[in-house]
Amino acid sequence: MTLETEYFQNLLHSPRLAQYARQIQAVLQDEANRRQGFYAQISEGDKAEFINGEIVFHSPVRLWHNNASGNLYFLLKAYVMHKGAGFVGHEKIMVSLTRNDYEPDICYFNSQKAALFKPDQMCFPAPDFVVEVLSASTEANDRGVKFEDYAAHGVAEYWLVDPDAETIEQYRLQDEVYTLVIKAKTGLIESFTIPGFTIPVRAIFDEAENRAALSTLLAG
Repeated sequence: MTLETEYFQNLLHSPRLAQYARQIQAVLQDEANRRQGFYAQISEGDKAEFINGEIVFHSPVRLWHNNASGNLYFLLKAYVMHKGAGFVGHEKIMVSLTRNDYEPDICYFNSQKAALFKPDQMCFPAPDFVVEVLSASTEANDRGVKFEDYAAHGVAEYWLVDPDAETIEQYRLQDEVYTLVIKAKTGLIESFTIPGFTIPVRAIFDEAENRAALSTLLAG
């Protein structure tokens, strides 16, 4: 039994369960009110997320973050368009989950989900695949609340890209939790959510490798 399961079982058997439930409901109602305020406040020019009742505004990114995010998005977008295999969003796609709203660096939705999107849509369901590029200000959330939240909402594949160390971590959802598949600086990384999308890890960090990878992807 995991610690989370043991804690939940203890909570269920507590004589204070009804009291706890009222307190939780009050917190959730307050969060819901704050969330509506968040939707009313933000504009298309903002880079902001709503996490556990708080609005989190993001500062401009460093060049290495921009390059890593852009390089991977460029390859993924080109491949998905080439295959007609869904929709790829970059940075400004708001993913609205049960409690929180995130703007992942990169997210992918399969063809079935993407076919339901409307041109004026601003909030989107859980993607099939998410990439977050780590920075000092975001790493705690990327490895913490987002890691748990994406798993809880069925995001099948999660990549964490570290532009400083030039490494990538690939996680796969198994039994509702993420399992590390690889952590690498070199070699190939293959998505299991997007069939056929296989790239060199270095293509995320090196422009020449990126161009070569693009040619390989589009030749297939």
